[in-house]
Amino acid sequence: MSLTAILAFIVVFALLVSFHEFGHFIVAKKTGVLVREFAIGMGPKLFSWYRNSTSYTIRLLPVGGYVRMGSEEDHAELVAGQQVYLEQDPDGLVVNIDCQADREEAGFLFQIDQADLVDGLVLTGYRNGSNVMETLFVAPTALIIDDSGQETRIAPRSSWIESASALKRLAINLAGPVMNFVLALLAAMVLAFSLGQVSTNTPVLGQVVAHQPAAEAGLKANDRILSVDGHSVKTFTDFASRVNKAGQSALFISYQRSGVTKSVKVTPEAVAVSGQKTYRIGVVAKEETGFTNRLQYGLTMTGSWFTQVGRGILDLFTSTFSLNKLGGPVMLAKATSTASNQGFLTVLALLGFLSVNLGLINLLPIPPLDGGKVFLDLYETIFRHPFPKALANGIIMVGTVALLILMVLVTAKDLLQF
Repeated sequence: MSLTAILAFIVVFALLVSFHEFGHFIVAKKTGVLVREFAIGMGPKLFSWYRNSTSYTIRLLPVGGYVRMGSEEDHAELVAGQQVYLEQDPDGLVVNIDCQADREEAGFLFQIDQADLVDGLVLTGYRNGSNVMETLFVAPTALIIDDSGQETRIAPRSSWIESASALKRLAINLAGPVMNFVLALLAAMVLAFSLGQVSTNTPVLGQVVAHQPAAEAGLKANDRILSVDGHSVKTFTDFASRVNKAGQSALFISYQRSGVTKSVKVTPEAVAVSGQKTYRIGVVAKEETGFTNRLQYGLTMTGSWFTQVGRGILDLFTSTFSLNKLGGPVMLAKATSTASNQGFLTVLALLGFLSVNLGLINLLPIPPLDGGKVFLDLYETIFRHPFPKALANGIIMVGTVALLILMVLVTAKDLLQF
């Protein structure tokens, strides 16, 4: 794989994951849920930085990413008898709780008797060996520094994902796929404004190839196709599809030229495209350069990606299952490498297609995908009580294991192929 292909893969992967996880991240932040970590990649940490209560990390394996939120299973605890160094703000609220035994910086030693960092946000204990018990209040954004020096913000109950309403959790879980759709639309628009001319998919002929069936039948550039064999035609794609389905049977095409409606009989010819037989009459859709035309092209392109991906997903569930219908990180790398050899615009189109694919796949109601979480949120919203927790945890566990096994099998298949 060339350096260009490697860079293209890194950029495509980073954009796909970053947009998806940013959707979860920003909505969680806006709804008051603590975001502990925003990660691109999985596995060992390569580097990270900490800002505004969130650790931003880049990890080794390009197989996804995640947003880790504050939860009932992920909050710091202090035990009776533990000695910590505390720092307070000017209002007397504890803002730093340092568990390192050899600390000598600012602050004071405090021996814990009781600690509540979830609801009351208070510490009771003894300062600097005093025998007078004190009660100190803790700031909701206080940091705990563990024995290794790692900083972690405390997570009061109000900041847990479980404490958010079902509607807020629904918004958080939907935000990831939605941001993938936004990325696809952005890619389509950049593509539209980067091309010299764009096809708006209107049934207007831009070029009629000489000596081909359409030209010999008398069709000309700028003719607007109205119908094929009596079937109304709204787009050039629809027109081309009807021509291809007709095979080598004669077609009666109604068209408009200079405001006058005419009809003509055309017989398609067979040609081989990438080893597949198809039929054509020798016409090309009209291309435009206007601003509105480019906007329309971008929207049309995005819609076509949804159609292609939707059909592919439907095929997974309505026909015989095969690993060959699936692709993992290796397939992504291969596709990106091939696209990079064809230029920037091809990579851009691949990015848009893959972003729609990632968004729609994640909306499938399969735990632990976003769609599975959305199902649980909708259940709680509709029935006014949570889905049985034990059952939900069991389903999520089974789904997680199944997806991990599937990922391993797909990756192995891709490695054997490529």
